[in-house]
Amino acid sequence: MDQSYRQLIGFLLPQGLLAYFDLIKTTQSPNGLHIYLEEINEPPAEYKDRKLHSKGFLPEVRVQDFPIRENKVTLVIKRRRWEDVHTNDIITRDWNLVSDGARITKEFGLFLKEAFGRNAR
Repeated sequence: MDQSYRQLIGFLLPQGLLAYFDLIKTTQSPNGLHIYLEEINEPPAEYKDRKLHSKGFLPEVRVQDFPIRENKVTLVIKRRRWEDVHTNDIITRDWNLVSDGARITKEFGLFLKEAFGRNAR
């Protein structure tokens, strides 16, 4: 994606979202604008010492966001999951850990906690 488009999209979405998600597509209907996002295939930093491979996605979550140009906005978010090849454990990003770090804003951390629940893993 061209850098200027990415920057513009970054202004329209919750701050920090594009650090963890790719914009897949957008659709518009009488019900509003739907923005489809998929978590990038970059395992969580806290598991960097484990051998993980992607096991697809968790069921998508739909979150209402601020309107854009009088269009209701729904973010359709697909979180990724990984499998530890040695233990077969399923790993997902811990948004509580991410929001406590310095890599995202508090607003984005609260947004994700609301979207996925406080104990979502």
